[in-house]
Amino acid sequence: MESQWSIGDLLGVSSAYWKGCALQAAVRLDIFSCIHTSNLTSDEVATRIYADNRATEMLLDALAAMKLLEKKDFRYTNSNFAKTFLTTQSPQYMGHILLHHHHILDGWAQLDKAVTTGAPIEKRSYGEETERQSFLMGMFNLAMGVAPQIADQLDLHGKKRLLDLGGGPGTYAIHFCLSNPELQATIFDRPTTKPFAEQTVDSFNLADRINFKSGDFTTDSITGGPYDIAWLSHILHSNGPDECQTVLHNTVSQMEKGGIIFIHDFILNDNKDAPEFAALFSLNMLINNPRGRAYSESEIRAMMHIADISAIERHPFVGPNDSGIIFGVV
Repeated sequence: MESQWSIGDLLGVSSAYWKGCALQAAVRLDIFSCIHTSNLTSDEVATRIYADNRATEMLLDALAAMKLLEKKDFRYTNSNFAKTFLTTQSPQYMGHILLHHHHILDGWAQLDKAVTTGAPIEKRSYGEETERQSFLMGMFNLAMGVAPQIADQLDLHGKKRLLDLGGGPGTYAIHFCLSNPELQATIFDRPTTKPFAEQTVDSFNLADRINFKSGDFTTDSITGGPYDIAWLSHILHSNGPDECQTVLHNTVSQMEKGGIIFIHDFILNDNKDAPEFAALFSLNMLINNPRGRAYSESEIRAMMHIADISAIERHPFVGPNDSGIIFGVV
């Protein structure tokens, strides 16, 4: 059945980046953290963030129109949502992933060029270290929203050793270990990720159960096995089909017989036209990555079969952005 678009829908989608940019600017300027629990005028906010008074008031009014701030008697306070997710004082702060979205926005503005050339786009740089921190801690933001739920839903009873491949800050390894007291875990990722992972693991007091091994899983041998569980979260979409196949083969080589490999990703249907987020995410990969894309369930199953993974099943878990899990036995 054909979707019924309206002119309002059309204009809303085309201008949706206005709201995104307003939100990202507020996070970059640290407006929500500046206000925190205070009740401030626009001039007071402008002074604290070293910004122009008139322009600051316009941004604050837009944020109030978006219901992220509340405005009364020319003073601004954070909404309960903003206090919980947009202030750095909150343990549930989501600003890192919003800054990552800000850093890739320039590429999305050149999507037509990416489609024409079939190659990633040259974007403005905000500094390699700044972009790395926002990406890694942004992945932590997102994973923290689903990792406890996934850890509760996956039956790892009796399993002893987990490989968190490309685990970044180790969010999933942490929650799998919290839910399974007998489990030990290894995070395998690039050396630049190690400081973030160790800091995060330490914050959960799990340094005695979770270790970090450095390497590029697309070119280096995976070490530290044998493992009886492997968790590959958002790994396949960063690679082309040949690299995905190599990663799966290398993972299998480090698994015990009977071990389980879980693949968590944005999984397209076999027609590749849904879910919407997965289809759009493929475009994000086009802009930023020479070969990566979202894969369909049948494509992932075929890769797993070639890697000698059997008893392949789709787990019922569905994430907030329609991520899914496919698993099988080595």
